[in-house]
Amino acid sequence: MKLQLWRNATLLLNINETSILIDPMLGEKGSLGTFPMTDNDLQNPLLDLPFNREELIEKLQTIDAVAITHLHPDHWDPTAIELMDKTTTILCPAVISEQIEKQGFQNIIAIEDHIFWNNIDISITEGQHGTGEIGDRMGTVNGFVFKKENQSVYIVGDSIWYKGIENEISKHQPQHIIVAGGAATFTMGDPIIMTSEDIIKVCQYAPQAKIWVTHLEAVSHCKEDRAFIQEKINGKKYENQCFIPKDGEEVHLD
Repeated sequence: MKLQLWRNATLLLNINETSILIDPMLGEKGSLGTFPMTDNDLQNPLLDLPFNREELIEKLQTIDAVAITHLHPDHWDPTAIELMDKTTTILCPAVISEQIEKQGFQNIIAIEDHIFWNNIDISITEGQHGTGEIGDRMGTVNGFVFKKENQSVYIVGDSIWYKGIENEISKHQPQHIIVAGGAATFTMGDPIIMTSEDIIKVCQYAPQAKIWVTHLEAVSHCKEDRAFIQEKINGKKYENQCFIPKDGEEVHLD
């Protein structure tokens, strides 16, 4: 398996000869405008993709499937909807499949729990996108576990650390866990994705796994950047277990 972080939660996962694009936010810098309930007027996304539009189009032509955890615009934006071929295989939780179909996509695999696709074992996992009223407003979110022979990667999606994540790790025993960091917070409520403290809890709960932190420095409501999280990881001596890839960086999931 290979993984490339494009930006935010957008990842390219290569499993043998299969390329799966996860949570594509493909618009140019500022294309989504300001986000509601934030304490700033920053235009999202805050930065461009690490390659130009021509290179993006070339990359999209090699994609075998798109996996979507939920439909917030920093995970599935209008540019992705426009650029993706409508015959592309879409892997998604069943709860959002009808909305994606209304966007014109013709080859949707709606997953209730678990499927076997293209010789890859794919499971849907649960998540919690915040607590209290803001958590309710953020709606249902999910993640994915991809397994191929003796390799496995768990993409948590937009979730805080809570009992459900413990349960998924215990159930699937992934070798790699990809979390959404950044402590994204609105003007009401607590963080809606993982804080650095949450990330440390993942490391502690899953000492057998390598942890990869994404969702950083690309959207305006994230409060923790790479340097801050790296300092916290180093302080707890998890720098050999927990890693923060740069945008555009490709890593091998050994």
